[in-house]
Formats: sequence, C-alpha cells, structure tokens
Amino acid sequence: MNIIVNKNIILSNPDTKQFLVDEFYPESQEKLPLVVFVHGYKGHKDWGTWDLMAEKFAKSGFFFVKFNMSHNGTTVENPLEFVDLEAFGQNNYTKELSDLGIILDHYYDNLKIDQNNIILIGHSRGGGISIIKTVEDERINTLITLASIDTLDRFPKNDAFENWKNKGFYTIVNARTKQEMPHYYQFYEDYEKNIHRFDVERAMEMIKANVLIIHGTKDDAVSDKSAEHLHLLNPNSELFLVENANHTFGGKEPWEASTLPNELNLVVEKCIDFIIKKINNN
Repeated sequence: MNIIVNKNIILSNPDTKQFLVDEFYPESQEKLPLVVFVHGYKGHKDWGTWDLMAEKFAKSGFFFVKFNMSHNGTTVENPLEFVDLEAFGQNNYTKELSDLGIILDHYYDNLKIDQNNIILIGHSRGGGISIIKTVEDERINTLITLASIDTLDRFPKNDAFENWKNKGFYTIVNARTKQEMPHYYQFYEDYEKNIHRFDVERAMEMIKANVLIIHGTKDDAVSDKSAEHLHLLNPNSELFLVENANHTFGGKEPWEASTLPNELNLVVEKCIDFIIKKINNN
C-alpha cells in the first residue's frame, strides 16, 4: 500500500495565526475516514512517536491529520522547537478550539474525506479540548482520548495564583529543553470568561458520539483516575486501561526507533479496532 505523506502544510486562522499541518493517507479511490490528532500541553505534531502513529493509521485506511496549535510555541519556520515563547504565553483554550475548528472545516470538504466518519483523538490537554469540540461540532461522530485530563481548571492555586495575578505571568521549566516557558494571566481570564464552555465534565456528560477513553496505569502526569472519572460521566463510553503505561505510552522525544513502543502500538491497534467496529455498525 502506497502512503501519501504531506508535511508542514500552512493553514491560516484569522482569529489566531498561521500554523502547520501534516497529512498521512493511503492512495485510494474511496473516501476515507478522517482522524484528527490533537496534541497536548508543551506538545507538537512532530514529537517523538507521532509520525509512526500517523503511518500506522494511514496503513489501516484512514486519512490522518496532525497539526501544531498556532500558539504552542513553535513557528511555521521552525516547527520542531519552542522558539516563540511569547506566543506560548499568549495561548489559551479559546485559541486552541479555534485552531481545531479550522482543521475540521478545512478537511470536511476535502474530496478524499468520508464526511460520515470524522474522528478526534486528543492526547493529554488535547483530550480536554477534543471533548469540548465533540459536543460543539455535530460532524464529529467518534472521540478517543489518550491520557486525557478531566478538567481544564489546571491553574496555580492559593498564593501561587495570587502571585500570578499580581505579577501578570509565571514561568514553568520545560524538563526536556530547560526553557522557562511563560504563562500570562490572560490564560486564566479567558478561562473564567468562558467557564461554562470549558466545563469538560459537563461536556463529557452531553457527548452523543462514540467515545473510547485510553489511559496508562503508571501515568505520572495525569492520573488514570481522570480516565475513570470521564467514564463515569459518560457510561456509554468504553474505558481501556493500559497496564504500566506512562503518559506517552512508552514514547519519548526524540524517538529513534523505526517502530512504535509496545504500549503505544497496543493503543493504536485498539483505536483502529474501535473506529472500524463503529463504522461497520452504522
């Protein structure tokens, strides 16, 4: 099977700015289910194992799209590094949902896409964003969360919050790059202004789409209790816990192997099986 790979396509969002998109899909005369992957906090589309994941989906007959959020700290010129820390500091949930909306609008009318099968896969914070978008956009009929958060209220508390408010920003050190990455107070102001829209718990309860929740039992960034909570909120969902898997299911940056780590390979196979079963049952 011949896989088409188009990397670093530029899309423009008039409400944010330009950002980059990757496409992976098989040569086919048939319309293909669209899978959109949403990266998480301090994430980007080229991180670690995501290319290998994209290839595996494409080989299984999907049109797989991954993209950089416009304000994730990378740039159109440099998609691999966090070179725009000002943009990172100005990021917020409204911008991320807007970027995801641009992606969905762009690909929904693509002649290669089966409009009846639109799937979101969100990792970590991208899971929370994907939950909200699934409620807001009825074109999405399947949602898969990977190591997802169960609330977008992940801000500093107590004295740390007051210091943030008074100072206007705080920084967090990126463990991998050692960069001090800023978070401006506008992030919280945007959340507070849209607090009902950004209610992940309420959104999860309202979702009518097919839902698969995947989480590792040794996730040190987001507890697997979050997955169990999401499942309780939407009992029609399917919960799949991966024993001893961490937050990235064995992946890391950089990833120099030519194959997926065992845990992530299991996860991708579970995702593919879930989607195909739902498509066949429709």
